[in-house]
Amino acid sequence: MSTARTVKDVSPHEFVKAYAAHLKRSGKMELPEWTDIVKTAKFKELAPYDPDWYYIRAASMSRKIYMRGGLGVGAFQRIYGGSQRNGSRPPHFCKSSGAIARHILQQLENLNIIEMDTKGGRKITSNGRRDLDQVAGRIVVAP
Repeated sequence: MSTARTVKDVSPHEFVKAYAAHLKRSGKMELPEWTDIVKTAKFKELAPYDPDWYYIRAASMSRKIYMRGGLGVGAFQRIYGGSQRNGSRPPHFCKSSGAIARHILQQLENLNIIEMDTKGGRKITSNGRRDLDQVAGRIVVAP
């Protein structure tokens, strides 16, 4: 009695891990040379510890576009932003890197997973929807 599962039916954490592994295995997504030294936001102190952080961010961004289209670089800067600690002064919200978001969106467009939306931002393509749903269908649901 197993019905076809979509991205909305599985755990977001499990899906992002599985889709990041799928993107890495496919080898179609090319990593920029700066992925090991770049900070993901100006409020961060260090680069990410995980060497596969770029694939995880790409999987997360593609899932967010699947769930709610029309997201662009500015929206992803807000989504992945956080609190900048200013020492003894009060903390304030700070956006994340726009170059990383822009580069990942361009990579996903080259893979034909997303495309430009006429209203602004990006939307998922039919090939991208099929690809993400296939990965979601492979995730085993624990009873």
